[in-house]
Amino acid sequence: MDPSPKGSRLDADHPKSGVLIPCRSTIHLAYAIGQAQPISLSVETFGTGRLDDELIARRVAGVVDFRPAAIVHRLGLRARPETMRDDGFYRRLATYGHFGRTDMFLPWESSDLAEALRS
Repeated sequence: MDPSPKGSRLDADHPKSGVLIPCRSTIHLAYAIGQAQPISLSVETFGTGRLDDELIARRVAGVVDFRPAAIVHRLGLRARPETMRDDGFYRRLATYGHFGRTDMFLPWESSDLAEALRS
């Protein structure tokens, strides 16, 4: 999939799964203004993937809904401030980081997509 200079890019870490991407990986998404779906999705496993990067990218694109509203819904980002107001959910993320945490339940650390990505 061809990355485009249009729109903004971000690393989408949530769909990384030990099933397809065992060691090191980066997933890039590119969006265009006015379009909910990403215009590009690419995977780079730096030679550590058990499958071809393009095949992994196609599987991820077929399983994960990357529209912004779907990401907000899947990760519960609007509900987090309401349900976790007392412990400062976003403040704790900003202070101690947002990946690899064991002291908080973080939906983007879930491996619930692993089975769907295997098939």
